[in-house]
Amino acid sequence: MTVYRPELLTTASSLEELRMLMEAGADAFVVGESRFAARLPGEFSLEQIARAVELAKQSPREVKIYVSMNNIFDNALLDAIPGYVTELARIGVTAVVFGDPAVLMAVRQYAPALQLHWNAEMTSTNYETANFWGRRGASRFVCARELNMEQIVGMKQHTKLELQVQVHGMTNIYHSKRSLVQSYMDYKQHSIDEGKSGQNAGMYLMEAERPDDRYPIYEDANGTHIMSPDDLCMIENLHELMEAEIDSFKIEGLLKSTEYNVTVVRAYRAAIDAYCSSPQDYRFRDEWLESIQAKQEPGRELSYGFFYKEQVY
Repeated sequence: MTVYRPELLTTASSLEELRMLMEAGADAFVVGESRFAARLPGEFSLEQIARAVELAKQSPREVKIYVSMNNIFDNALLDAIPGYVTELARIGVTAVVFGDPAVLMAVRQYAPALQLHWNAEMTSTNYETANFWGRRGASRFVCARELNMEQIVGMKQHTKLELQVQVHGMTNIYHSKRSLVQSYMDYKQHSIDEGKSGQNAGMYLMEAERPDDRYPIYEDANGTHIMSPDDLCMIENLHELMEAEIDSFKIEGLLKSTEYNVTVVRAYRAAIDAYCSSPQDYRFRDEWLESIQAKQEPGRELSYGFFYKEQVY
């Protein structure tokens, strides 16, 4: 009989942060490079990905490295995909995260040992879509963040694929391939140092109707990304997802400090371990949430996102 134990997945901005988060209790990491992936906390070259795999192997427990390939691919990038996925398989990466069928076809032809995690952001909304990609080789389905609890539980009941759900951190609400921030600054005859993005500049948008909500702007090589004004936090209700046996819980570390991410990973690690040791005796502990609240950025609320909303779009 297989004992249920969900994966605690997170991101990392560097090898040092990856090491610290692994020690804090993370089971898996999503890394990558901006040529193939968008909204990365940090850039990982193939050499650094190989080093991440080696660090994972040194852990006393099993730790997996996944590589994000969620970019919007044009014709110019297609020729680079086969060589890239071949190298990922050679260095021991477990899976690639993809949304474009071009990645799936390249993996199946050139690197069939790699697992495929399908993530098309907001369009991953039903189990028939999950099963469609499962028949084509995907082993995991990343649920849209706009789904509520009932929809996620229902999806688990109708698919054999692993399900991944984001449980903490900010979410992306808008993406444009255009560098809107840089264009605006050029128009205003200002300049931003080369390589500086919204992450470093601390820029955000505000709505006239909701002046207290600040939407961080993140700009990278793939364009402009507008992020949510609050941070998803499901630690109080994580047991509901564990009761449904959701396979992977993701903590998004984008635009967060290493200290914050370590605190969050430790809290979720404690909650998961407490549940798995004795589900019938599980009780939420206030100190798990309080440790996160102590590191939370002033003005950014913790919320349940769409988990308890009836209208999701």
